[in-house]
Amino acid sequence: MAPLDQTTSLQGLYRDILTELGESPDREGLQDTPKRAAKAMRFLTSGYTQKLEDIINNAVFSSDTDEMVVVRNIELYSLCEHHLLPFTGVCHIAYIPDGKVLGLSKFARIVDMYARRLQIQENLTHQIAHAVQQVTEAKGVGVIIDARHMCMMMRGVEKQNSSMTSSVMLGTLRESVAARKEFLALAVGR
Repeated sequence: MAPLDQTTSLQGLYRDILTELGESPDREGLQDTPKRAAKAMRFLTSGYTQKLEDIINNAVFSSDTDEMVVVRNIELYSLCEHHLLPFTGVCHIAYIPDGKVLGLSKFARIVDMYARRLQIQENLTHQIAHAVQQVTEAKGVGVIIDARHMCMMMRGVEKQNSSMTSSVMLGTLRESVAARKEFLALAVGR
């Protein structure tokens, strides 16, 4: 969590935003909004204060498994760096172990750590894939994210049913069409 002076500073900035929007931060419904908004923003960007090795916490284990492992439908919530508006969706991760497997909950923790930073979906997909590769030293890693972006739904073109799919394939999942097809079939039924 951020030191008190940083949160207090952020709180003051939210108060200024309310004033700039023509609101009174002193009216009953908004009196605590700057404090709540600052606390929420600190949480939504808490990935900046986390380190990969800390969230993995030595949960990499020896294993003879050499077949593809897929973790599906990991929920994610993030903020786009262009408008600071949310995008939400699911992440599917596959890896082909090479003597090591990763504790199941650590995939969700990796997704959360990177999602709780400001970025675009394409970069988030890349960060997750490379983190899984770094930690597992797998023969191959694949990551697919399918998300809905409020910056496209609430403003601009206002397309309510739009979504974006991004993928990153590393190692065997990039080099082998068969491995990639297996991942797609297991993850998203394509």
